Amino acid sequence: MNKAKYINFLFLLFLISSCSLTKGLKEGEYLLYDIEIKGAKKVPKSDLQDLARQSPNTRIPFLNTSVGVSVYRFGEWTFDRSKVVDKMKDYEQEKEKLLSKETEVEELSKLDRKRLNRINSNLTSLERKLEYGNFFMRTGNPRVIYDSAKTEESSRQITFFLYNNGYFDASTSYEVKKKNKKASVTYFIVENSPYLVDSFYTRSDDENIYEIILKNQEKSNIKINKNYDQTAISRERQRVEDILKENGYYTFSRSYIEYNVYKDTVEKNVKIEQLIRKPIYADNHQVYYLDSTYFSIDPPSSDFIDNSENSVYRDINFDLYDDRYSEKIIASRIFLNKGDLYNRTNVIETQRQLANLDLFRFVNIAFDTLGNVLKPKIFTQPNQKYQVTNQLGASITEQVPGPFFSHSLRNRNLFRGAEIFELFFRAGLEGVVSATGEGGVFRSRELNTSASVIFPQFLFPLSSNSLQKFGRYNPRTRTLIGYNYVNRPEYIRESVNGIISYNWNTRNLRQQYTINALDANFIRSNLGNDFRELLEGLQNQGNNLINSFLPSFVSSVSGQVIFNFNQYGAFQRNKASLLRIFVESGGTSLNFVKREFIEERSLAYFQFLKFQADFRRYIPLSRQQTFAYRLNLGMAKPYGISNGVLPYEKYFFAGGSTGIRAWQPRRLGPGSFTPEIREDGSFDYRFEQPGDILFEGMFELRSKIYGYFDGAFFVDLGNTWTFQENPTRPGGNFEFNRFWREIAVGTGLGLRMDFDFLVLRLDMGVKAVDPARPIGQRFILGNFFNKFLGERGQTVFNIGIGYPF
Repeated sequence: MNKAKYINFLFLLFLISSCSLTKGLKEGEYLLYDIEIKGAKKVPKSDLQDLARQSPNTRIPFLNTSVGVSVYRFGEWTFDRSKVVDKMKDYEQEKEKLLSKETEVEELSKLDRKRLNRINSNLTSLERKLEYGNFFMRTGNPRVIYDSAKTEESSRQITFFLYNNGYFDASTSYEVKKKNKKASVTYFIVENSPYLVDSFYTRSDDENIYEIILKNQEKSNIKINKNYDQTAISRERQRVEDILKENGYYTFSRSYIEYNVYKDTVEKNVKIEQLIRKPIYADNHQVYYLDSTYFSIDPPSSDFIDNSENSVYRDINFDLYDDRYSEKIIASRIFLNKGDLYNRTNVIETQRQLANLDLFRFVNIAFDTLGNVLKPKIFTQPNQKYQVTNQLGASITEQVPGPFFSHSLRNRNLFRGAEIFELFFRAGLEGVVSATGEGGVFRSRELNTSASVIFPQFLFPLSSNSLQKFGRYNPRTRTLIGYNYVNRPEYIRESVNGIISYNWNTRNLRQQYTINALDANFIRSNLGNDFRELLEGLQNQGNNLINSFLPSFVSSVSGQVIFNFNQYGAFQRNKASLLRIFVESGGTSLNFVKREFIEERSLAYFQFLKFQADFRRYIPLSRQQTFAYRLNLGMAKPYGISNGVLPYEKYFFAGGSTGIRAWQPRRLGPGSFTPEIREDGSFDYRFEQPGDILFEGMFELRSKIYGYFDGAFFVDLGNTWTFQENPTRPGGNFEFNRFWREIAVGTGLGLRMDFDFLVLRLDMGVKAVDPARPIGQRFILGNFFNKFLGERGQTVFNIGIGYPF
């Protein structure tokens, strides 16, 4: 069997390598095989390589072949252009017949209209296929044939780039070497000394504009004694326009801004003059003030036109149909006050905050001008009252697919105060392993439902001016009540929870805050006999995990803040990072209750403190490669009446598709604890391993392969620990003198299919350092190469949706 696998693997390599990149080239054609930049010392080579009009195909190392080209060639081999053309002709003829029929009868039947729409759709699809080829041609990549004109253009673009970055004396040349139908291009760069900015000043005949620019000069993008940078001038032009539009200059545009650059070829520096030109038909640029605002909600249909209601609130003229909306709530999201200077930031924030209410399909803001007075007009149309979403899908855990169904209902403007009502229901099956030692994988039945109301304001405490004061920060109060049901082979667990939370964010959207003022859960568990005996046996050995499954009441107060720098999650060409800090205090109110009162109740109570910090960073290296990493630290400490035990949902777990990927979900740790060993010598990873302390570090290099396919190489490290020694899990407690030797390390490769709207992910994690083994035997990466996929349990495959972080 093992020999057959290796033979198939070698045969696949032979098939791919047989698709030589140079095979079939015409006379005079050369494959662009390599591009090299030489001479660049101060300018990053990656920036210069990105300017090349042609880039070599991504090749398999040591082989003159490319997977992308092989896929493209297969597409060419199976693609018959003449069939596509013939199909298009047939559809065109049928379309003409239907159009002529429409002329005769004035209106097509419903069936004919449907057929015409289908024909138009098919023609669009065929035109796309004719232009870009079939699926394989669109997924793969054609061979890159050397083009001398594009090489010459690349050389010019590199020179322009150097000029724009202050290297005015730079020069670029190139050399092309051709051998064995391959062309290698080398660009030679001579940078010479860059020109520095000696001085930067502004000239304007408008004293008001001059003072505004001077007041904000320290934020300028053009820096003295730094390299001349053309992009910095472009950014500065936009910055000046933004500043002036925030100070009343409604009609000002960057076309009025000129820059004069004076070079000193001896001193190798430049002087930059910023000139603000006057408008053509006036002596100065006009400053505009705001008049009262007009706000209109268009009716959803003409049936409501006669039901319009007019009112005035806070200098805002409302035109609403049937008076269905709260003027007070809407006014709190409008920041265009009568008598204020025009400010574009206030206009943008008004539009964004009105959209955040989720009441309107669109929000358009226009201005009527009379002299130097602007009258804002806000036009909207109501969103649909009810929104229903149904989903049917499958999740994969323990390598077993589990189907699920979810239903959500959204009711907008519930009490006519812009409230949002949400009803959620989800039912599904999930693969789990029995905790009592029974063999095989079982299906866990899960059901959860919740109902919540989101208020567009802070409900408590109330004050007369809080609504208007916090309107810029998108304040929300969320009240929720929910029910959860889990039916596993070992137990049935039910919980009823209630939440009151406050959410808001800063005006620049970089910080998001959440405070859960109340998070209460009533939990009831029905344990199977075998599982109860297991927990009681652990209790006799000093492990009080059974307390997590007693009928209990868990309450907590928590807060979370998210710092999002440079739009982390958009995964653009800019560096970005995200920091999430979470703090929770459980059972705090029990400190004010006598212990006798608690002991008289039949419920278990918990007191604990929990902290978690999660930092993520995304660094583009080039157009083809990015580097991302995540550091995750968490601690949860029970105290008081908890008797050293946390609610099971509050523990930390390591492993899985978004954690240490070389371990199964929730199976890593704690510390150097060694799981039971099977008869074949492998570890028994059937049982979840909760911990009080969590540390994770994940590092991933992502690369484009071809088409929709991306690849990744990753290294994950981390573990969980407990605060106290646990006789049932020796070695699981945290000790400063040995914790560093108990950090698990996994590595592996990942394949992603990135469709922009959806990312499908397959990761193969391989255990490299296993802290569950004796010291001196923990490095096991070599076992992966000694045997296909390593020893049992060493390789773990994870399927997921979206990036792991």
